[in-house]
Amino acid sequence: MSLVGFTAVATVTLLLCVMTGPDRDDLDEFYTGYGSLSPMRNGLAIAGDYISAASVLGTGGVIALFGHDGVVLALSTALSLMLLMFLLAEPLRNAGRFTMGDALARRMPGRAVRVTACAVTLAALLPLMLVQLAGTGQLLAFVLGFSGAALETGCIIGLGVLMIGYAAIGGMKGTALIQILKIVMLLGSGLVVAALILHRFDWDPGALFDAAADNSGAGAAFLNSGLQFAGGPHPDADMISSQLTVVLGGACLPHVTMRMYTASSARQVRRSMSWAVSSVALFVLVVTVIGFGATALVGRSVIAGIDPQGNTAYLLGSQAAFGARVSTAETFLFTTVTTAVFLTLLASVGGMILACANSLAHDVFATRVQEMSPRREMTLARVSALAVGVPAIALATLVQHRSLQPLVTLSFCLGASAIAPALVYGLFWRRYTRAGLLCTLIGGSLAVLLLMPGTNLVSGSPVSAFPEADFNWFPFTTTGLVSIPLGFACGWLGTMLSGRRKAQEQRRHYEAVEGWILAGAVRRGD
Repeated sequence: MSLVGFTAVATVTLLLCVMTGPDRDDLDEFYTGYGSLSPMRNGLAIAGDYISAASVLGTGGVIALFGHDGVVLALSTALSLMLLMFLLAEPLRNAGRFTMGDALARRMPGRAVRVTACAVTLAALLPLMLVQLAGTGQLLAFVLGFSGAALETGCIIGLGVLMIGYAAIGGMKGTALIQILKIVMLLGSGLVVAALILHRFDWDPGALFDAAADNSGAGAAFLNSGLQFAGGPHPDADMISSQLTVVLGGACLPHVTMRMYTASSARQVRRSMSWAVSSVALFVLVVTVIGFGATALVGRSVIAGIDPQGNTAYLLGSQAAFGARVSTAETFLFTTVTTAVFLTLLASVGGMILACANSLAHDVFATRVQEMSPRREMTLARVSALAVGVPAIALATLVQHRSLQPLVTLSFCLGASAIAPALVYGLFWRRYTRAGLLCTLIGGSLAVLLLMPGTNLVSGSPVSAFPEADFNWFPFTTTGLVSIPLGFACGWLGTMLSGRRKAQEQRRHYEAVEGWILAGAVRRGD
């Protein structure tokens, strides 16, 4: 049934992309879908882009293995989207048109800004794409019960080609419909499973938490802070670093912020973000119940034995909710759960490929030509989807049997250390200069790339990417506690070193566009 469900979903979603795909010479339709989605549909699409397979499987695994720390991680993802809603969503919509490069170049025009923004977009999203693609083979192997590296590699290649098709054919509107379908299926099936788990414990959340703690092997520590980082030299600081990275980095990733440009007005952005935050908050409740239910009903040792990162906990918890005897209806429900997770993988990578392809075509190639025709730019965007997707598929086949947690962490760290400071400074700081912007993007990215190999996610741990090696020298699991302040400091230093004259020029230029950015008085391209 799972195989039938996967095939049906792949067929229907590809058909949706073909039916809603843009005309060959209509850039606004390809990049933004004309802003034609209602606030509810746009909000569900934002939530769909935001809740990736790493969120569903990874967060569920952390909750099942570490209890309280996993719940804090889930709440941090919701808080991240709330920060985007209240701080950046409207200015981003007003300043940008198609890509993050547009938003940054509104104040500081120039090809260097756009090319650097594109490079950071690729660096931040490529690791997440690898995680989703590599996880596809593992998911199908777990659900369908087959084994063998060749079959898993074949799944990665086949589904990778499908995801490239989503981005190239459907554009923004096509991928939005897939995200909506995904979030409805994910939340709908998740709510039913969560209800079944609570029913097993007489609708008493306290009994569920106590049973999870008893079956975790950690006792009361499972319900207290610090279990996830207990083995590190500085567990409290490590936890702060991890949560700070998620809160600042999660919602600033380019495949999420690009959805701001699909809203037709500032009011539409606010209403869309309200729907998105509500959907993510509901997801946090669902994944918390299912994660604790997996530990209570299956056991922490069993979950860790199947996957040390706990990525199968969400599916194991869903299976366990049905009990020993499974009816036809429950089999159908579990098929819906697995299909929803499968669609989450497809939709997440499709959105990321689209964000990367848009940035390559619009920020790098289109700016080289004085007047590029819309048809040619759209062709470039579709070719760019292929240029991004094929290397991602090849790399995913190479990393599929290693721990993928460093790649997830790398993406969030780049979002928090390079993209978030650039957006905050670029949208709100009047003196911010082009040199400061380039220093922020490059300095923040370099800080993450230099520190990340030294974390215990890469080496020095049995569950690291290279367990046979030990070049672990950085004391924290994530780089956020060091790289985020460095990203902001690089922007400040680059601006100060630009000189007073440059700062005054930028102040005057910002004052000229301040009404556009903060109040939406004018929008480029309108």
